[in-house]
Amino acid sequence: MDPRIQEIKNQFSNDADFFLQTDFLMDTPVILMGFMTLVDLTESREALHDYLENSILSHQTTDEFMRLFGEVEEYDSKKAVSSIVEGKLIIYFERTKQLVVMEPVPKLLNRFFEPPMNESVIQGPLSSFVEDLDQNVGIIRKQLISESLRVKSFSVGKGDKKRISMVYSDEHVNKELVTNISRQFELNQDRQVHNLQNLAQTLGLSNWGPIAKFKTTELPQEVAQSIRTGKVVLFVDRLPLALVLPNLIWDMFVLENDRNYPIPIMLTLRLLRIIGILMTLIFPALYVALVAVNPEVLRIELALAVSQSREGVPYPALVEILTVLLILELIQEASVRLPKSIGPTLTMVGGIILGQAIVAAKLVSNLILIILSATTIANSTVIGFQNSISIRLFKYVIVMLAAIYGVLGILAGLVFVCAYMASLNTFGVSYLHINVAKDRTEHG
Repeated sequence: MDPRIQEIKNQFSNDADFFLQTDFLMDTPVILMGFMTLVDLTESREALHDYLENSILSHQTTDEFMRLFGEVEEYDSKKAVSSIVEGKLIIYFERTKQLVVMEPVPKLLNRFFEPPMNESVIQGPLSSFVEDLDQNVGIIRKQLISESLRVKSFSVGKGDKKRISMVYSDEHVNKELVTNISRQFELNQDRQVHNLQNLAQTLGLSNWGPIAKFKTTELPQEVAQSIRTGKVVLFVDRLPLALVLPNLIWDMFVLENDRNYPIPIMLTLRLLRIIGILMTLIFPALYVALVAVNPEVLRIELALAVSQSREGVPYPALVEILTVLLILELIQEASVRLPKSIGPTLTMVGGIILGQAIVAAKLVSNLILIILSATTIANSTVIGFQNSISIRLFKYVIVMLAAIYGVLGILAGLVFVCAYMASLNTFGVSYLHINVAKDRTEHG
């Protein structure tokens, strides 16, 4: 092979979507190079041959012949690599040792401009991922135009093969993280991957923890920022989501879209998310602790107001709060399962009617409805649906401890949650890490 072509091939040796194919244009040997996730190679080749058939080539020189396809350039490996990354098709003429950079037939990225279904974007790009794996990789290459971007592909499963692509940046990623993930795929390539639990098992991760090992997102701009911060992104065929490894605690509070606002607004939004998590964890448990175990902590006026609101309620505070929490969980689950045309209306009307009826029947107090409504709203400020579910589970642990030990139980529960998070690690990266990039100064 020509040393010049070998140099370009070595540059993209870790990219599974890079193609290098030989062809003939009117008996002239050429080599075609590009990314199959950005270039529709079949259509581009057909367009080339059709164009040649319709052209008058009898009296043209070699230079004129090459200029039919694009700009003729002397060999420059850096410019060739840059053109390939930008989605161009490179035609290398073996006889003259010259390159032609051509605008190819692009890969159609279906639904590229369809807004995300599960993640709202106020001020930022509205594109989202699709079910096709190659298109998702192409979207990332369009979002993050970088020569250091690498793509590795795996075929996992014994009978029912599932394609998985791993995307990362050579410039930012820790190579040990890439090696560990690749080794797990190679060791468990016979495992079936039909869902995220199967994928976690294939990677040697436990499925029993309440905190997800993956950060899931359908926003390309979030994935691009994750790659810049040294993370590895997995795409599974037929899954319109990106799976970011490792999942860190900071992912609960930070969105790349926040940087589209002035810094004071960005910091305020992140502070509100932190306050939302603390309200979710503390407020229900604080109600139980102050009503059932430590009423002496309250001022006399507040204690009388709480006592008056619970007048006639036959159940202790723990049973009262668990009952309402269960109803709220059922309403949230119903809002997910019902058709979108009637779901919001039915759950809103059902919640209002049920709330008024349960208070009128003296089964719960007015105060607890206020507290749990605020808690439910605060829980929704957390980034990522999986993260909000994890916080909801921890809330019950702290409520049970508060019912036994009061305010001291709340403190013990918070310490337990923090200790549990500190014990988590994914491929040697602690869950409490802020940034895993090699250059940690520009990303956060």
